[in-house]
Amino acid sequence: MSRRGFTVLTSITVAIGGLLFGYDTAVISGAILFVREQFHLSSVQTELAVSIVLAGAFAGAAVGGYLGDLLGRRPALALTAVTYGVFAFVTGAAHGLLPFVVARFFVGTAVGVSSMLTPLYIAEIAPADIRGALVTLNQLAITTGVVVAFYVDYLLAASGNWRWMFMSAVGPSIILLVGLLFLPETPRWMATRGRFHEAWRILQRVEAPEEAERNLAELRRITEIDRLKFRDLFARRFRKPLLVGIGLAVFQQVTGVNTIIYYAPTIFQIAGFQSASSAIFTTVLIGVVAWIATTVSLFLLDRIGRRPLLLASIAAMGLSLILLAVLLRAPQVSHLAIAIAVIAYIASFAIGLGPVFWLLISEIYPTTIRAQAMSVATVTIWAGDFLVTMTFLTLAETIGMGGSFLVYAALCAAALVFCLRFVPETKSRTLEEIEASWR
Repeated sequence: MSRRGFTVLTSITVAIGGLLFGYDTAVISGAILFVREQFHLSSVQTELAVSIVLAGAFAGAAVGGYLGDLLGRRPALALTAVTYGVFAFVTGAAHGLLPFVVARFFVGTAVGVSSMLTPLYIAEIAPADIRGALVTLNQLAITTGVVVAFYVDYLLAASGNWRWMFMSAVGPSIILLVGLLFLPETPRWMATRGRFHEAWRILQRVEAPEEAERNLAELRRITEIDRLKFRDLFARRFRKPLLVGIGLAVFQQVTGVNTIIYYAPTIFQIAGFQSASSAIFTTVLIGVVAWIATTVSLFLLDRIGRRPLLLASIAAMGLSLILLAVLLRAPQVSHLAIAIAVIAYIASFAIGLGPVFWLLISEIYPTTIRAQAMSVATVTIWAGDFLVTMTFLTLAETIGMGGSFLVYAALCAAALVFCLRFVPETKSRTLEEIEASWR
């Protein structure tokens, strides 16, 4: 197999972790319509049932960097595959709110660990010239997982079989676990452990000999000079990348994307869609649009760069939210118009802010503390996700759904200012070159 083929196949295999991330976070959107009815949930209990996976993701992300450094990227990912499979089954088998919530929490821990280790693994093994596209495979896999979850919800909506909505994640979990058995550890992790010969062997499988030799020399130099500890991330020289990672994490969530993903069928029912099936089917279309937009970004990130896509994406998201707010406040409006506004918002997110966040946090941090630094950004994103998801229904009841989306639109404007001021371009630069730029 060619070097390029091996790298792409490796990235696709690892990205199954992203597929499970997308599936297990999105499947609740259709299932909650039936879980709420079966367990007789209040609004607060419904918010808890939806958002508990995010609390688990917060916990998983908090320890994910430590696990990735301690065990290696590959073994830590294998552990998440097992966790995904076991607790997806337990969720589907739950016969009360408490076991349901506990199982979803543990699914969330797997989501949290894989959400930062999957892009990290790909970034650490990919050549610089295609790193953007390969890391974005993870975002494409996340979007694919969302689409599959929405479609499974739609197929099972007529029967109301919410248990199989959750249990369907067991199959991909097994595929990921088996696939990881045949993959190498990343060369960057090997180098941080002083295992330079093994790092060299892996680099030769993914890069031309002269490029592998140059990168190994740079890795050796950096790991010998920069023996960084986690506390060094907060030193003055790394203040900007820390700010960029945390800032992007906050703005990716407070601009409202996951309120659409998790509550899409609920939003469409409030907007006038009569049946659960029709609301869920419209959500499937949203997922397909997100998948197409993410695929487009795959081909643009290494051509026009991260920053232009990010800025255009956020601006379009803000405009789409304003349109959606106006439509929801109108006395009479077609279902089609609301669906188009939601689709425009999701497409705008999926082509820029969605993939660029995960790509940038896998690129901007120093090699020796990259995993733990990514944990900080990932913990932030899950904390923001949990906060927004837990407050959305309450916010909508207080100021109206249209008012809620106007709040998110204002936060898009703040995100645009932040990105213009702080976010750098990383296209076509090696991870070691990016690290050196912070000195």
